[in-house]
Amino acid sequence: MTQQLGRLDWGLASRYVVLGFFAFVFVFPLAYMLAGSLKPYDQLLRDSSSLRAFLPVGDVSLENYRFTLDRAPVGRLMLNTVLVSGVTVMAGLLVNSMAGFAIARMRWRGRGIVLAVIVAMLILPFETVAIPLLWIMAELPMISFEGGTPVLERGWLNTYHVQAAPFVASALGIFLFAQYFRSLPVELDEAARIDGAGWFTIYRRVAMPLSGPVTATVAILTFLPVWNSYLWPLMTVQSEEYRPIMVGVSYFGGSGLSGPSLAMLTMAALPLLLLFLALQRQFVRSIAATGLQG
Repeated sequence: MTQQLGRLDWGLASRYVVLGFFAFVFVFPLAYMLAGSLKPYDQLLRDSSSLRAFLPVGDVSLENYRFTLDRAPVGRLMLNTVLVSGVTVMAGLLVNSMAGFAIARMRWRGRGIVLAVIVAMLILPFETVAIPLLWIMAELPMISFEGGTPVLERGWLNTYHVQAAPFVASALGIFLFAQYFRSLPVELDEAARIDGAGWFTIYRRVAMPLSGPVTATVAILTFLPVWNSYLWPLMTVQSEEYRPIMVGVSYFGGSGLSGPSLAMLTMAALPLLLLFLALQRQFVRSIAATGLQG
C-alpha cells in the first residue's frame, strides 16, 4: 500500500513539474513585455542579457505609457478593436451555432460532405485567400447616407464591417458546435417535437442553453484572431478612424523593440488575458467534451 501511494505521489509530482515548466515557458514572454514596458531604452538594452530583463527592477516608471498615449490615439484604436471584435464574436456565435446545429441534429442529404468540406477548410491559411477576398470586399455595394439621403457606393474598404464580415463564419467554430451538439441526447429533440416545437425552437430553447462551454470556447477562438489581426486591417483600412490596436503598434516600429512599443503591446494584450482568465474553465470543459467525440 505504501509503495503504491509513493508511486502515485511521484506521478503527480512529475505531472506538476511538466505543467510548471510549460507555464514558465509561456509566462516568460509576458514577463519580458511587462517589465520592459516600464524601463527606459538604455536600461532595457543593459538588462537584455540577464534575468533582470524579466523583472521590473531598476529605473522603472510609467513614462513609456505616457509617451505612448501622447503619440498614438490609443483610446480610439482600442475602441475600434473592441467594436469590431464584439460584433464579430456575437455574429459568429449565432452563425456558427446555427450551422453546427443543422449539421449535428437535423437530417438532410449531403450534411456529411458539408462537414468534410468544413473540416478541410481548417488547413487553409488565411493568406491564400486574402487577395481574392480583398478584391471581393472592394467590389461589394454599400449604402451610405449623405445629408440624410441614401447613396449607393461600391466597396467596403475603410469601414468597420470589412474587418468583421470575413471572420464571422468560422470552420473551427462550426466544427466545435457540431461536435458538442452531437453529444446531446437525441431524446431532448424528440420530447420537444412532441410538444410541438420546431427546429429553431429546439435550437433556441434546448440546444443553446446547454452549450455554455462550447459557446465560451468559440467566443475565445473567434475573439483572439480578430483582436490580434494585423495583415487584414493593414490591407483594407487606411483611415486612422477605423484602424485597430494592432495596426497602432506599427506607430513605434521605427524604434525597434523599445519601451513604448512594449507598452503598446501590453495594453493590447491585457484584454485578452482578462478574457481568458474569465472563461478558462468553460474553455477546458468544451475542449474535453468536443475533442473526445467520434
